[in-house]
Amino acid sequence: SAPPSRSFPSSSSQLHLRESAMTRITVAVRTRPTSSFADDVIKIQSDNRGIVVDLPRNAHADEYINNQSGSFSWNFDAVLHNASQDVVYERVAAPAVHDSLKGINGTVLMYGQTGSGKTYTCIGDMGNFKYRGIVPRALADVYSFIEAHPENEVSVGISYLEIYNDQLSDLLSSLPSEDAPTGDLQICEDGKTGEISVKGQRVLPVMSEEAALSLLFEGETNRAVAFHQLNKTSTRGHAVFTVHLTVRSRVDSTGRVLSSKLNLVDLAGSERLKKTGTSGERMAESMSINRSLSYLEQLVVALAQPGRSHIPYRQSKLTHLLKDAIGGNCKTSLIACIYGEAAHVEETVSTLHFASRISRVK
Repeated sequence: SAPPSRSFPSSSSQLHLRESAMTRITVAVRTRPTSSFADDVIKIQSDNRGIVVDLPRNAHADEYINNQSGSFSWNFDAVLHNASQDVVYERVAAPAVHDSLKGINGTVLMYGQTGSGKTYTCIGDMGNFKYRGIVPRALADVYSFIEAHPENEVSVGISYLEIYNDQLSDLLSSLPSEDAPTGDLQICEDGKTGEISVKGQRVLPVMSEEAALSLLFEGETNRAVAFHQLNKTSTRGHAVFTVHLTVRSRVDSTGRVLSSKLNLVDLAGSERLKKTGTSGERMAESMSINRSLSYLEQLVVALAQPGRSHIPYRQSKLTHLLKDAIGGNCKTSLIACIYGEAAHVEETVSTLHFASRISRVK
């Protein structure tokens, strides 16, 4: 079936930038559908914003609760319980996509334990229109905007990076090119603007939604995946799909140009090694993933502290790459994915703690 018609932000020949102050990070929680949801432990409030978790007395959660009360409560912008793909996109991702077309950088982060539905939320089932994820829906919106606004000239470029074992690689490097990047790519930072770029990454121009989806599919086939107890095709690296946008007015004589980046980030899943029983190469991968997510959490804690003099962006490739994608002049959203079965309650608590911390970042 064809996609429904869409409305977009008002667009004038002047291409006005939003001048209001940037809002804090939007945080939503998405539950993975399951017939065994632990509703006696995880209680979703009637306003679909609050969650209360009552840990059972026999839960081994010392590292999470520090021998304090086993009951926790949080409030978020939305709790998306058994929500469809289109509801998740419209509620959380669409605002960042629309703002990127007005010259404001946008980032949507998918975070959570292994098997909680992050990649499904981000990419979805590309063979089924109804179940496609945020990335294909965002691309559809971008090209719908282009078609609806012929008074603007919009250039679109696509890049797709993966951080695996703290090594940065280009997921589109398999495509034919005279200057295809090899090895570990390096992150560069503009000394004047602070803008982050990656030396050697390919930003490929795309003229249609179909061409952009082809690059997404190409990158997905190059991602590091492995069998896991919780997910037989678990992605083992952080993936950053970026839409590079340049918008020029065909009718504005001032020649004003708006440039922005839309980062759609599928973070590798956190996990507890003693629970998953991984070993060898899988164990090394898991340790690298957990370490980089720990650095991300340290970054979030620092950003949430007013007047903090040092922000640890350079602790890892992930935090450095996301320097201009979290807070600041960026519309940022986090989707915290949880697997709400009793066996995963401790991981759920950890995920919700992280989501609560990032909601305090301005």
